[in-house]
Amino acid sequence: MSGWEGPESPESPEGDAARAAAGFREVYGAGPDGVWAAPGRVNLIGEHTDYNDGFVLPLALPHRTLAAARRRDDGVLRLHSAGVAGGVVELRVEELAPGTPGDGGDGWAAYPAGVAWALREAGLPVGGADLHVVSDVPTGAGLSSSAALEVATACALDGLYGLGQSGEQLARLSRTAENDFVGVPCGIMDQTASACCTAGHVLHLDTRDLSRRHVPFDPAAEELALLVVDTRVQHSLGDGAYAERRAACEEGARLLGVPALRDVPYGELDAALARIADPVVRARVRHVVTENRRVAQAVELLESGRVRELGPLLLAGHASLRDDFAVSCPELDLVVESATAAGALGARMTGGGFGGSAIVLAQAPQAPAVRAAVEKAFEAEGLRPPRVFEAVAGAGAHRMYP
Repeated sequence: MSGWEGPESPESPEGDAARAAAGFREVYGAGPDGVWAAPGRVNLIGEHTDYNDGFVLPLALPHRTLAAARRRDDGVLRLHSAGVAGGVVELRVEELAPGTPGDGGDGWAAYPAGVAWALREAGLPVGGADLHVVSDVPTGAGLSSSAALEVATACALDGLYGLGQSGEQLARLSRTAENDFVGVPCGIMDQTASACCTAGHVLHLDTRDLSRRHVPFDPAAEELALLVVDTRVQHSLGDGAYAERRAACEEGARLLGVPALRDVPYGELDAALARIADPVVRARVRHVVTENRRVAQAVELLESGRVRELGPLLLAGHASLRDDFAVSCPELDLVVESATAAGALGARMTGGGFGGSAIVLAQAPQAPAVRAAVEKAFEAEGLRPPRVFEAVAGAGAHRMYP
């Protein structure tokens, strides 16, 4: 995964594929068998619901991770990233096991190595490969750079070995890699969004059964803009807080006698909360149940062409994430406050929290002024300038070349 210090919008697909193939040739001395791409994602609404069997509404970004790859028949997996110093990481596929990625300690190679391991654990005949990774998905920004890397690798290995796996299957296997090999207890949203989104749509995903609908989403047609604001901060508090919040949600479901918090009806929320003594668990439950409700409301608005009315939902979602789930931070709050003060229709943090990115819905003519207001607010607080770009719903994972 690269550090993404480049332009605010990605290169053309043709340019990206050519750059990845050229990089592969430079590293390995010959051309790849193909180049596969998987996008990052931004979540319009539905945060911390996916590991509660809930509902989410992500869209794929035009920013992509590309995996140029060539099959090997000797069982050796060689991995190289254009954005990471240290050269080629060499592993043996049959020796891969959780906790031992053999990547020299810098961490990134555990993700593609984990995908190869997960495919083999599933009984799929995956052998060796050479991979060269190029990415313009911002890392540490809550935009799923790790999922993009996993899905791009899964697509490449699927293509090299003719596995015939669907996007949904590759998403599941990528999640297995991150959960069981890398050791991150993430939900399924990020990988499914990267694998299965379509251009011009958000993905309405039920994370319990992975049923999905593609809901049209074209803010520009309504003279609107959806901005992504990468705060460029990541607070260390987030390291263990994800697992703590997941455990609190599981405890809430246990206390309420349901398989997961998605099974708590919104209309019965007050009665359910009255049964929970722990104020922290109660707050976590309230966020998940109300956030699932906000996803349903957002879908209804989009399907009826009322995109502008998303603003209050975004603001309510941010307040819930800030107050009930306690995963916001001063920088994310600053984005929301300064953007809305400058006339944005709505804004909220997106992703896991404790840093990363926020989204801002603004009228297109006002978007430059909103962006300037956010940047000025950061400057006034002595913070690094945020990265800001417009989110356009892009395509999911696919083969780019040949």
